[in-house]
Amino acid sequence: MAFTNEQLERYSRHIILQEVGAGGQKRLMDASVLIIGAGGLGAPAALYLAAAGVGRIGIADADAVDLSNLQRQVIHATADVGKPKVQSASESMLAINPEITVETHRMYVSASNILDLIAGYDFVIDGTDNFPAKFLINDACVLSGKAFSHAGIIRFQGQLMTYVPGEGPCYRCVFRDPPPPDAVPTCSQAGVIGAMGGVIGSLQAMEAVKYFIGQGELLTGALLTFNALTMEFRKVRLPRRADCQVCGAHPTILEPVDYALAACDLDGGG
Repeated sequence: MAFTNEQLERYSRHIILQEVGAGGQKRLMDASVLIIGAGGLGAPAALYLAAAGVGRIGIADADAVDLSNLQRQVIHATADVGKPKVQSASESMLAINPEITVETHRMYVSASNILDLIAGYDFVIDGTDNFPAKFLINDACVLSGKAFSHAGIIRFQGQLMTYVPGEGPCYRCVFRDPPPPDAVPTCSQAGVIGAMGGVIGSLQAMEAVKYFIGQGELLTGALLTFNALTMEFRKVRLPRRADCQVCGAHPTILEPVDYALAACDLDGGG
């Protein structure tokens, strides 16, 4: 596939990078990513993946834009209040890059639909803000052999890790089981500084880009944490757990499971 003159100009800063080049840009243009949650994490991830030229991007979210979202969910504008988040996100992404394809999935992601939802995508970004959704996404991706990026933000702190089949631990290796409902406060209960979504969500987009171009070191086998108050990043190495219920030697979780949901939104940084 030859680049058009417009594509050469649009992606010129990528193409001149030795680590990307024309081949890497073509891989991005042929790639597909599903973002679950068009909130604080999904918003910057979606914008940067669209700008990077990822050819097909899916957005899954059941909610409508609320005024309280706008402090951090930069893909939405004041005029979008009341509009489905997937519609608002799609419009913003296509305004940046009309060459890409955006697929909208206005739905609650659950054990009954997640396997079909992720089946058509190469990489999944977890932009949710609750433990049941995160365990559901992890288990579905492990069972389906899909690479995905996990992230979470609250107050002035954030974390992320990447799962690639056969190359490191999954989310359940680290956290085992969801905590009881309401045991841990959500962003809507504890608050979150708006720019935290931009920091961590952008890093999720970076992980996806690196995955497709095959360059650099992914956060497989590591959890990256960030404290905005001290401006400190910390990378903690994580082993794969042989007795993990979903990716271990003798898995006991053979299909996705819906866990009890605490009182919170379904979007990252909600």
